[in-house]
Amino acid sequence: MPERKDTDSRKLLGRLRDAMAADAAGQERLDNITHLIATSMGCEVCSIYLFRDEDTLELCATEGLNKDAVHQTRMRMGEGLVGRVAKRRRVVNTPDAPQAKGFRYMPETGEEIYSSFLGVPIQRLGETLGVLVVQSKTAREFSADEVYALEVVAMVLAEMTELGAFVGEGAAMSARHSQPVMLRGTVAQEGVAEGHVWLHEPRVVVSNLIADDPETESARLTDAVDTLRLSVDQMMTMAVEDNDQQQVIETYRMFANSKSWMKRMQADIAQGLSAEAAVEKEQSLARSRIGQSTDAYLRERLSDLDDLSNRLLRILTGQGSDTGAELPSDPILVARNIGPAELLEYGRSLRGIILENGSVGSHAAIVARALAIPLIVHAGRVTLEALNGDHVMVDGEQGIVHLRPEDSVATAFRDKIAMQAEAQERYRSIRDKPAVTKCGTRIGLQMNAGLMADLPSLENSGAEGVGLFRTELQFLVRNQMPRRSELSALYSRVLEAAQGKRVVFRTLDIGSDKVLPYMKPNDEPNPAMGWRAIRVGLDKPGIMRMQLQALMRAANGGPLTVMFPFVAQLEEYRAARAEVDRTLEREARLGHTLPSSIEVGAMLETPSLGFAPPKFFEEVDFLSIGGNDLKQFFFAADRENERVRRRYDTLNVSFLTFLQDIVARCDASNTPVSFCGEDAGRPVEALCFAAIGFRHLSMRPASIGPVKSLLRRCDLNDVARVIADARTRGEMSVRESVMTYLREQY
Repeated sequence: MPERKDTDSRKLLGRLRDAMAADAAGQERLDNITHLIATSMGCEVCSIYLFRDEDTLELCATEGLNKDAVHQTRMRMGEGLVGRVAKRRRVVNTPDAPQAKGFRYMPETGEEIYSSFLGVPIQRLGETLGVLVVQSKTAREFSADEVYALEVVAMVLAEMTELGAFVGEGAAMSARHSQPVMLRGTVAQEGVAEGHVWLHEPRVVVSNLIADDPETESARLTDAVDTLRLSVDQMMTMAVEDNDQQQVIETYRMFANSKSWMKRMQADIAQGLSAEAAVEKEQSLARSRIGQSTDAYLRERLSDLDDLSNRLLRILTGQGSDTGAELPSDPILVARNIGPAELLEYGRSLRGIILENGSVGSHAAIVARALAIPLIVHAGRVTLEALNGDHVMVDGEQGIVHLRPEDSVATAFRDKIAMQAEAQERYRSIRDKPAVTKCGTRIGLQMNAGLMADLPSLENSGAEGVGLFRTELQFLVRNQMPRRSELSALYSRVLEAAQGKRVVFRTLDIGSDKVLPYMKPNDEPNPAMGWRAIRVGLDKPGIMRMQLQALMRAANGGPLTVMFPFVAQLEEYRAARAEVDRTLEREARLGHTLPSSIEVGAMLETPSLGFAPPKFFEEVDFLSIGGNDLKQFFFAADRENERVRRRYDTLNVSFLTFLQDIVARCDASNTPVSFCGEDAGRPVEALCFAAIGFRHLSMRPASIGPVKSLLRRCDLNDVARVIADARTRGEMSVRESVMTYLREQY
């Protein structure tokens, strides 16, 4: 075993700091660093590989290998031992590299004479930037202390890479946050937008990575953690009656008081890191280990630990949320996640929203739809890649984010925006015309809403009314239950803004992914099929009664239309209808003005209701098909799960046949029925719904123009024949047949 010279990581880090502080170009710095590490570790070889693109590593500096191989040797993710370290984000430590699983010989490097191999990932906040490798001729396995020391060095290299210390020629050494990046996510609200990044949570910049005085840094960390614990205790006091918040804060408290967390950070400081660097190192390791887990609970805990680590970093660095930066005139909000109240504070100033986490049914998505702001969720790495002020384009049709786009991409994107604007101008010309098809069938087009801010769209879009007003938003954006008088005033303003047009108020639809911040959450294995919507209302009649009273008083003697969500069987509708009758009687006894008429409907979102007894269709005043939920239950495909939700087509023959049977049952009992949801706003789907018998559709305001335009150009009898022929031929979906018909006709 060769003599190990000065492997103490504190001395090595001190030398690295001096090397990085020297007035040198990026390549020279890297070369100096590989020399220092090799010397300190007592190894003949030290090499640094950095990513030149998402899948390709490049040898950027080496001490000991052939210098001509620098910037020439490249390997794919997972290729060779270096690629394996990068892919698995784990250390590879072997005394006999050529015999190790996955070894790939690179003849241009001259590494065949080296036996021992130790590779550690260079990673920052869960993102792998490259791989740091040491090798020696003597066959030996590196000790745990040596592995740990190299991990500490790799962490410092990651931070210095982030800060631009190694910028040089070539893609692998280009400045971070300067190259074009395309990210794919999930569309939660359609639309396209161009603007500049506004980070909801500005990143904390750690510039002092290495410290000479471990005792001072340890004391700084202890003081900061004490401050953090105190703030968590204060948060708990403020949330004393809020069970949901208490649960989250208890998790914070658990992490903040974790002895193992504190012990690991103190050990990092003892190795030569600053307090801030120690916090970020532990945060990066947690992201790397837990971030790849498919366990939803673990990923949620990672989010909690991330938030707590960021709070601790802000205490240590003094960097608050207010950085002094000004909101750009065309802001695209970028965040890991965001609550509905915070999103409403931004309001319509936002051009678009990009979330690293989130979901298509989240509170944020509901608000984004209400404000008609394009929203993409599950955009991985966006908070790591984006900087305030970066040029960004959001394609809410394809689920793509173009960050710092090239000129050719920007030009094509602007052409797309221009074409959509031109189309909207055409739609504006038919705004006041009815949606009457070529065969003379009139289709009523209503809009969905959830905020007062939506109501101007009622006139601007040409909607004939509000087919769905989501009342839960007023509950979700508050920290306590709204008062009846507040709700009544709001509903009254909604009816006044509608100017006599019909407004369908859906009663409180909470549960599943819409949990009120002041209600105790239920630990349900499958919340989408759990205690939600009408089930909550029937189990907590006081809430239902209070909302019904607010609606009746808001009507002020005019007509009122109420719809109950997620009705699964006749008994549930009857129980809810009985509550309406009791509330009417009570309001009469109290001397309040009653609505001149009241319609009580139900949302059909479960397949079971499609097979309800005929009595249900006779008793209900109207039905609205809740397409988003109905489709996921019909196909047993979670709409939050990208792996399965796209496998099933709305125009699937089985689904259309089921819908057509419901329409037939409604026609037999003279029960008005409409289709409500995202699919109603897609022109081809809307055309097919009309062809199978729907005469009312409810959608987001921006979709009314495109849907009306297509309906006015089509004969429903022809489309119905196309659907019937496709069904007869045994086609799984009628989409291709309908698209072929449209291409031939228009």
